[in-house]
Formats: sequence, structure tokens, C-alpha cells
Amino acid sequence: MSYLRQGMPAFRKVNLALFFGGFVTFAILYSTQPLLPEFSREFQISPTIASLSLSVTTGALAVCMLIAGSLSESWARKPMMAVSLFSAAFLAGVTALSPSFHVLILFRVLQGMALSGLPAIAMAYLSEEVDPGSLGLAMGLYVSGNSIGGMSGRIIIGTLTDYFSWRAAIGIVGILGLAASVFFWLTLPPSANFKPKPLQLRNLLQSLLAHLINKGLLLLFGVGFLLMGSFVTLYNYIGYLLVAPPYNLSQTWVGWIFTIYLVGTFSSTWMGRLADRFKRRNVLWGGIVIMLAGALVTLAPALLVKVLGIAMFTFGFFGSHSIASSWVGLRANKNKAQASSLYLFFYYAGSSVGGTLGGSLWTNFGWIGVISLIAAFLAIAIILSAPN
Repeated sequence: MSYLRQGMPAFRKVNLALFFGGFVTFAILYSTQPLLPEFSREFQISPTIASLSLSVTTGALAVCMLIAGSLSESWARKPMMAVSLFSAAFLAGVTALSPSFHVLILFRVLQGMALSGLPAIAMAYLSEEVDPGSLGLAMGLYVSGNSIGGMSGRIIIGTLTDYFSWRAAIGIVGILGLAASVFFWLTLPPSANFKPKPLQLRNLLQSLLAHLINKGLLLLFGVGFLLMGSFVTLYNYIGYLLVAPPYNLSQTWVGWIFTIYLVGTFSSTWMGRLADRFKRRNVLWGGIVIMLAGALVTLAPALLVKVLGIAMFTFGFFGSHSIASSWVGLRANKNKAQASSLYLFFYYAGSSVGGTLGGSLWTNFGWIGVISLIAAFLAIAIILSAPN
């Protein structure tokens, strides 16, 4: 087999294409997150109900990724990823036309289903095409695309919502997603090492069970659940905190705070490199501890200190996720797309569970309730990563 290594032209093409693929995925997936206070105001709903605009999407994504990841063991990787991106971008434009919150929720479920075709397959594609010695870097660059997409989407959404409306903001994100999807299709090289297998339900279920009884993989799945549950919980409700007294920030200013995602772009690549050189478990621990410290710092009342805490938290999250996700590809000896889809199933299930549960804690206990949930999640994540 021929593997791609750092310095090769094809390696750069793969990284660039998947960077933009990750960009589209996160920009569309989290396009409603900064709009939760707007939804509460316009549709007269609680923060917990408003958070469903994100939770139902990540929930649909989690379930459908199990199917998409399994199908990709038999179908070509690149076309499945491209169809996923194009359909999700189209649905973003349709979502902007939603006449009610119930219709918006329906479209967001469809978006989650559409997006399911990219994340698990992208991870498997990298683990198959990239040399193990360069995999940490490649996975880190892919995850950095997620962070840039999440940041850019929030800035665009926040700014355009203030100047126009949330509908115009989501529509423009959809147009940008279509452009990035075209670039992805034109740039990504077809799979060179992928060998399709006959689509047999029994074999798929057997391999699924094999992954679930693999102790090392199962612990990594749990880590992914807790990392993402923590991340979404913080970002879902920080907007409510910052638009209220004593901060009274506008949607534009709240959106620009998400430039903090740039630290995630750096940490995902940097910590990915460290994991290639040192023990993955130790580097993962470091990332989780940084997340926990950052979450606790956000309890400080001063706005600048709070923003510093968000930056620390974001730095630790993207670095930790890049390590855990690449580790799954290395631990799975076969059916890598299915193993990756299982990791992301738990990852996005954590988003749905943590994001919704955090709403109840925010309503009843305020920001300290949100941080208490995050601290508990991260403490368990440290314990789960120890045997690896």
C-alpha cells in the first residue's frame, strides 16, 4: 500500500480538502448555537427548548453516522462525503425559511442526517491513506477545520443577525457551505487504499459488536461523549450569560468572542504532533486538565478573565478531541470507518445529552450549575482515559 506522508503534494491536497470539509460541517452544525437567545425571544421558548435546535441535529447526526460509517465500508468514500456536504449546505438555506420553531426543528433533524456522511468517513479516510507517523498531524489539521468553521459560522451568524436577521445569517452560511463543498470535490484525491466489502448486515453487526466489546475503544468512546458534552454545554449557555446584565453584549460582540476558536486550530495540530511523539494518554490528560481549568476560570465575574477561561477551555478541547479521534483509528484493526462512526456517535450523543441537561442546570442554578456539570464530565473523562 502507498501511504501519504508530510511533505508530499497529495498529503497537502488531502489536508486542504478535509480542512474545508470540517469547516462546512461545524459551520452548519453549530449555526443555531449563537441564536439560542434569539429563538427564546422570537418564539417565546425556554433556553432548554431553544437548545433543541442544536440537540436534535447532533442526535440525528450521531444515529445516522452509525449507518453512514457502515455503508462506507462498501461504498466509495469520497462521493459519500461530497453528497453529505452538498445536501447539508442546501438544507441550511431551506432552514432559513422556517415559518415556525417546529418546522425549524424538522429541518435541523434533516441537516443532522445529511451531515452524517462526512465526519466518520473522513476519519477513516485519513487512517487508511495517511502514514501512521503523519496521522496525528493530518487529524489535527482536519479538526482545526472544525474549529475554524465553528468560529467563522458564529461570527457570521452573530454579526448578520444584528444587522439583518437570523434568517439571512443562516442562509448565507448555506451559500458559503455550497462553495466549500465544490472545492472539497475538486481537491480531495480518491481513496487509494480503500477496498470495498460486500454489504452484508450480519457482518456489519458482528464488526459493530466487536468494536463495542473492545475495552480500549469503548473507553475512548466514553471520553468522546464527555468531551463533547462539556464543550457544547459551555458554548450553548455562555451566550445567555453574556447578553444579560451586567455584560449586556450584542449578538455581534458575542459572535466575535468565538474568534477564541483560533486557539483550537493551533492546539489540535500542536497536540496531535505531541501525541505522535509522546504517550497519547499523557497528552490527552493534559488537554482535559486544561479544559477543566478553563471552565473553572469562567466563574470569575470579570469579562476579560471569563474570556480567558473560554480560550483555555477551547484550547484543551480541540487538542483532546484530535488525540482521541486519531487514537480510535489506530486502535481499530479493521472496519475503521465503523469504529470512527461509533466514536462520533458517542461524541455527538454527548452533545445532545450535555447540551439539553445543561439547560436545566442553567435555568435552576445559573452559570455555576453549568460549570458543575462540565467539571463532573471532565473528571470522569480523566478516569476513563487512564487504562489507555
